[in-house]
Amino acid sequence: MDPFTHIKSVLAIVLGLSLAHLLQASLNLLLHPGKKKPYWVHMLWVFYIFLLILHFWWWEYNLTGIRSWTFLEYIFVTLYIINYYAIAYVIFPNNISEYEDSYELYFYSRKKWFYSFLGFSFLLDVIDTLIKGRQYFSHSGSEYDARILVSIIMCLLGIRIKNRKFQAALVIFFIAYEIVYIARTAAPLVKQ
Repeated sequence: MDPFTHIKSVLAIVLGLSLAHLLQASLNLLLHPGKKKPYWVHMLWVFYIFLLILHFWWWEYNLTGIRSWTFLEYIFVTLYIINYYAIAYVIFPNNISEYEDSYELYFYSRKKWFYSFLGFSFLLDVIDTLIKGRQYFSHSGSEYDARILVSIIMCLLGIRIKNRKFQAALVIFFIAYEIVYIARTAAPLVKQ
């Protein structure tokens, strides 16, 4: 067994749990519409996080190029994907009864945590990209650098700005950019 096959087992488990959590919570909301009050901005963030996790999982295939792994790299990648689980849980917790079962009230009361975890994921992405090698990092290009910087700035603005129109525009921006970015950069996986 090559090192990455061993390591990707943990990746698959934690990322699978993250996706399952988002799917389960979304289906519970759909199947029990009277129990909790959905909020469209919140649901768009749920969609974005689902898309972001899928995209992350796709790109982690590039870890196959690493022939030698250290325990520190393994721990880092594991902590990185745990951050994705934290994002999934923060955006869709099991219980929001203290927020009158309203995802709108919940989202605005916990947006600092959500944006903090999301912004942190972009910082972690830089380290993850460096782990894949200097050549891979330099191949990422200036758009990658701009994407990371703009995403972190937008997360900081999301924490600070309470305006609901801004919050709606922010999630639409993140989704639109992610879809365009995936369409342009997600190369097919090729068996090596």
